[in-house]
Amino acid sequence: MTKASWWIRFRQKAEQEATTPDLGRAIRAFFAVTVPLVAFTAGRLPLNLTFVVFAAQSVAIVDIRGAYALRLGLLFGMALILAGASTLGGMVSASLIVSVLAAGLISASGGIWRHFTPDYGPPLAISSTLLFLVSVNAPAAATLNDHHGLAALVGGLWGVFLQVANWPIRPQHPLRRLASDSWAAVADLFAAISPEFHDSRSETLRERENALRITLDQTYAALASAPRSLLRQRLEELNLAAARLATRVVALNTALESLITTKEGASFAASLPPLLTSLTNTSRSIAVTVVSRQPAHLATCEVRIQRLSDLIEAVLGQSPQRPLEAAGFEQLRTILRQIDHHLPHVLEVLRSVIDRAGERAAFSLELLDLDTWKLRPLAAAINVSRRVDPALVRFTGRLMVLIMIGVAAFKFFEVPHGYWLPLTMVIVLQPDYGSTRQRAAQRVLGTVAGSIAASLLLWLELPPPAWAIATGLTISFFAYFLKRRYAVAVFFITLALVLLTEAHGPVTLAFSLERIASTLLGGALALGAALIFWPVWERDRLPPILTAAVEANRTLLGLIAERSQTGGSYDETAIAAKRKAEAANSAVFSSLQRMMGDPRNRRQGLERIAACANGNQRVTRALTVMALQLSDEFKSEAPGVIQGFQQIDDTFDQVIAGLTQKVPRLSASSDSKVVLSTLPLLSDASSVREHWILAQLARIETELGAMLLAVHAFTEPHPPQRTGMLPA
Repeated sequence: MTKASWWIRFRQKAEQEATTPDLGRAIRAFFAVTVPLVAFTAGRLPLNLTFVVFAAQSVAIVDIRGAYALRLGLLFGMALILAGASTLGGMVSASLIVSVLAAGLISASGGIWRHFTPDYGPPLAISSTLLFLVSVNAPAAATLNDHHGLAALVGGLWGVFLQVANWPIRPQHPLRRLASDSWAAVADLFAAISPEFHDSRSETLRERENALRITLDQTYAALASAPRSLLRQRLEELNLAAARLATRVVALNTALESLITTKEGASFAASLPPLLTSLTNTSRSIAVTVVSRQPAHLATCEVRIQRLSDLIEAVLGQSPQRPLEAAGFEQLRTILRQIDHHLPHVLEVLRSVIDRAGERAAFSLELLDLDTWKLRPLAAAINVSRRVDPALVRFTGRLMVLIMIGVAAFKFFEVPHGYWLPLTMVIVLQPDYGSTRQRAAQRVLGTVAGSIAASLLLWLELPPPAWAIATGLTISFFAYFLKRRYAVAVFFITLALVLLTEAHGPVTLAFSLERIASTLLGGALALGAALIFWPVWERDRLPPILTAAVEANRTLLGLIAERSQTGGSYDETAIAAKRKAEAANSAVFSSLQRMMGDPRNRRQGLERIAACANGNQRVTRALTVMALQLSDEFKSEAPGVIQGFQQIDDTFDQVIAGLTQKVPRLSASSDSKVVLSTLPLLSDASSVREHWILAQLARIETELGAMLLAVHAFTEPHPPQRTGMLPA
């Protein structure tokens, strides 16, 4: 290999690494640990070294995104929480009973952090628990310089400084903001497209098109003037993808305008609102994801794009009862196919600008309507909802019991470094069984390998500067591999702990044996606790839960159909049916969130089934709107209305049969289309109320058609690939 080619490859690799947070995280971790260690060896750090180092690296390795003021507030909050946990541990260390109760309080606080910010809460919960356990296990502070909370606060503030010092070096936020503005403008345009004419529709569309054109031009110019980099190139591709999608949707609107004035076209257009709403929400979701760079937001985009593709196919699969204008209808179908074919490219480019595109955890996949969107990606990662996921409550309760048992054990038996036992349980135990099983295997493997390698360090007598640099390097390697290879990261953190322990005295072979034993026992207890609640994979539990939710919707539909014909109001019976459907939907999303944490091979088809779950939730909302209009005075025995309810009920049958696998699966040669019978024309309605019912049923039929596609793809062992569709 020539020198020139080697240099080119090195630059390409360096540029690739610059687009991911791993290298930056490793550099911050190195300085977060090495500087305090050097100061300690030079006699210029009169504080407890352990708390300074752990607090500094805990704050420094956070991959925080968003507006700078919000970043600073969250980082200072983390430093204070770490200092508070360390102080609490020192205060209760003298009493076994109080220590156990305080351990339960720290565990409950960890559950609060996870609920409050799913992105940053889990690492904060682990770090605060670690410092609490070390403080409980350490001797009480004799002087102010030995105060655990003060040392943790100094370390946390040092970590904050490293984070802030890095912001002017990698100012990606302004460039990403430009690309997100384009997608936000695209979403505004899509929101103005409606199959219903109104006085201001044309004017609003014209204003939104002009605003989009100006935004795209400004983004092109700003990106072109920025220094050339791989990130800039990818953002330019994402901006171009937004322009191309907008062009196709504007063409769709033009084709729709030529059909909407006919009776058949108006009936067909009644099925389009779910698709147009999905287009708007998907574009706004992409805008948020570009800036936030959060894997949770990317996972949501994947589900939204999959759902949008299914909705397009459901609309294309409808067979009109009466033939529409042949040329106009075919033009509409062609444009819809072009939009569908463009979606995989949009997702591919979006993934390329997200740092941790391959990272997965127990993310919520419930798709909320983004009617108004403001660029607050960090605030979007903060959950202020009062509704707490029952799975998180069970997880927190289980973790509290385990940590309290672990603290009681090492305090009662006075085990040296006994905090490793409950700490292993904190790290290994996850809200779902799949992640717990995977994490336990990785942690045991990494700890055993690291302990064996660390035993070689027992015979090394490193000079203080070399010791400080070696410890910093092991911590930096841990930070680098933390999101890539967890087992490798555990290997390096084990080496780092051995080196850090040398600061307080010579390391013996018993040190490594204690750590291995604590890891094995803690991992076994965490797995046992997980098995009590999740003895099977979530993928096997999900279809029956989703089936119950679909059946609840069908029951609500039957009640509405009956009262539409015989009369009846929105009474307690109807309210109970609606609440049952909503509770069933909530159970589905809790199951989806647990499945999100399962290993990759157990998440196959997750986007499809999540799209189906979100479609079912929107059916619930549409049925709720219909139920609210029930009254004793309104009775309709019109054949069209009766036929419409019957056709929706038949489609529910197909979805339920697909979930329970009571119908033949699609063969590999199938084009995976779902053909639905078009509902009676809106012009067949004899009253405004009947017209309104048929319009709502048309929307529901579109949602059910998309759900049917997702169900077939999820239950098929090797689902067929459709051009323009995302892989299952």
